[in-house]
Amino acid sequence: MNKSLSGSVFLAMALAGGVQAAGRDTISIVGSSTVYPFATVVAERFGRMGHKTPKVESTGSGGGMKLFCRGTGIDTPDITNASRRIKKSEFNSCHQNGVIGITEVKIGYDGIVVANTRSAPRFELSRKDLFLALARNVPSPDGSESLVENPYKTWKQVDPSLPDTRIEVLGPPPTSGTRDAFAELAMEGGCKQFPWIKAIKKTNKKRYKAICHGMREDGAYIEAGENDNLIVQKLEANPKALGVFGYSYLEQNEDKIQGSIIDGVAPEFESISDGSYPVSRPLFFYVKHAHVGKVPGMRGYIQEFTTEAAIGDEGYLVDKGLIPMSREERTQVRRDARALKNLEL
Repeated sequence: MNKSLSGSVFLAMALAGGVQAAGRDTISIVGSSTVYPFATVVAERFGRMGHKTPKVESTGSGGGMKLFCRGTGIDTPDITNASRRIKKSEFNSCHQNGVIGITEVKIGYDGIVVANTRSAPRFELSRKDLFLALARNVPSPDGSESLVENPYKTWKQVDPSLPDTRIEVLGPPPTSGTRDAFAELAMEGGCKQFPWIKAIKKTNKKRYKAICHGMREDGAYIEAGENDNLIVQKLEANPKALGVFGYSYLEQNEDKIQGSIIDGVAPEFESISDGSYPVSRPLFFYVKHAHVGKVPGMRGYIQEFTTEAAIGDEGYLVDKGLIPMSREERTQVRRDARALKNLEL
């Protein structure tokens, strides 16, 4: 097949996918469990304005990207939520499957908390503690520059100042953006405090990432699925366990659970907003251009999600736990989103 014919066939397939999407009259949204509550609130408000209420599903950031990048047909989502930025590999997968036009919309910030029930003492942890407690392989306790399979069974073994209770942390699976961000911000943040491990990054990035991001699989870290509300319930039932999830779930359940202090900073609105809380990240959603104009209401939904009433300092999503961007950043995001600015990596 020559290049011009190949291009024509590719264009035809892309257009056909866009036409197929016109067979659906409800916006389909997938992705991050962290962004899910915010997207649900916007969808419900949008529905009360006389539109079809968008269908929002919590599939995890990675799972959502996989569905979103599958193509442009009626059976693929219009929007995917993400609690981390799209990966280069996902972006390439989208392009390979004809999802060429994508707009990235940043909605605000979130902190990742390590929480426990209010009926137990509050934890004060460092990122180094979290790495030593949860990594698959850790520096040898004998002080040598070598790695051993994680030997720590209790928090006190990690740091004598911590409770003498078994390490048991409930958290998201590998498909979750929260898991990705926790590995990068908390685990790696503690891992690179060992200079000899940090030095590995310069010569072997793959090995460095495997060391810093690899979670133990012996029961100390328990994958609890994409349902963060379920983790909250399990923390109530087990006073000795900790759970990893987004700040919004902490705020919604502050009568039941409390966030651990990380590196001397508590997970609070102000500390996440000003960047002093060390485990915080931006939140996004991604729009498929091929479905705009084909699936009714997409521009209206984007507009509603980016209003000051939603993501502003006093916005209704802030009431749900979203940490707002600066006014200048919100203005730029709003302009780019409504213009469907094409994402380039």
